Amino acid sequence: MRRRDLPTAFHATAPLRLDFAGGWTDVSPFSAREGGVVVNGAIGLCTHVELQLGGALLRLVSEELGETLECANSGGLLPHGKLPLLTAALRRFPVLGGFTLTTRCDAPSGSGLGSSGALGVALVGALTRARQETLAPPDVADQAWQVETIEAQLPGGKQDQYAAALGGFHRLSFRDPDVGVEPVTLEPTFAAALERQTLICYTNKSRVSGDTIARVMGAYERGDREVTGALRGLKDTGNAMAEALRAADLARVGSLLSENWKHQQALDPGMRTPEMAQLEHAAAQAGALGGKAAGAGAGGCMFFVMRGPARDAAAAVTRASNGARVLPLAWAPEGVRTW
Repeated sequence: MRRRDLPTAFHATAPLRLDFAGGWTDVSPFSAREGGVVVNGAIGLCTHVELQLGGALLRLVSEELGETLECANSGGLLPHGKLPLLTAALRRFPVLGGFTLTTRCDAPSGSGLGSSGALGVALVGALTRARQETLAPPDVADQAWQVETIEAQLPGGKQDQYAAALGGFHRLSFRDPDVGVEPVTLEPTFAAALERQTLICYTNKSRVSGDTIARVMGAYERGDREVTGALRGLKDTGNAMAEALRAADLARVGSLLSENWKHQQALDPGMRTPEMAQLEHAAAQAGALGGKAAGAGAGGCMFFVMRGPARDAAAAVTRASNGARVLPLAWAPEGVRTW
């Protein structure tokens, strides 16, 4: 193939996720000392990456953050500068010549839906395709975690990257550095009911999970009894959630979401913001079987399993919660895609 026939544009998408139970237990040092269990499902909201070769500069555009970085060469991709995830991915997977790298996300920034992990997966997917390298989905997930946590020094666990790389529902087990991947197959009628009756609401207040993660895991390392007990409770809830999903027990799924949320709140005083408390009350009034914060908590999204169709409760919940924003939901059976 002649050089002028080589592709000059590379794309990738990766889905976000709902963490049904066990989140936080995939984070070190708990995941290293005791092992974690997380159950999550990929959703249709995605991160998107486009790499367009050409030009004299390296141009990085984050549409979701409204930020742009331009530099003459890779020496401008500083470890502690702007757009740390994008620059970290390019330091790990450099691309020769000038280019424009553009990212966007279907969900609000800081939503708690695993957007940074999914973005890392999409970045690894697009950059390795441009470099004519092929990675299996679990390896894409691992490399994306390395980019975010090691290279960019943004603390977090591994569940988001695996959800984005694999798609579908999984029970993920963590015993650092190993990750166990166990698909959770939902009965089709139950999967449709769960999708129809799950309501995702953005609180209109984004959250940055890094500080919260540092506080929680610092307390665990100091042997704080309440935090340690809550983390162990989250792990137990993760195992129970996998069983409830396989059993197609919608009421049990709802109650386990609420159980998980109680454990989450025990981790840190700032876990439940006033906006989240208001949203939780509004959902309960509208007939929620249970619900929890998405991701680390302390802002972002909450999601609830309702007694009936979520669309029937959406208007009442948003009205009673001072304008929380409802996000669309569809399950995503497919993980990262590149072309």
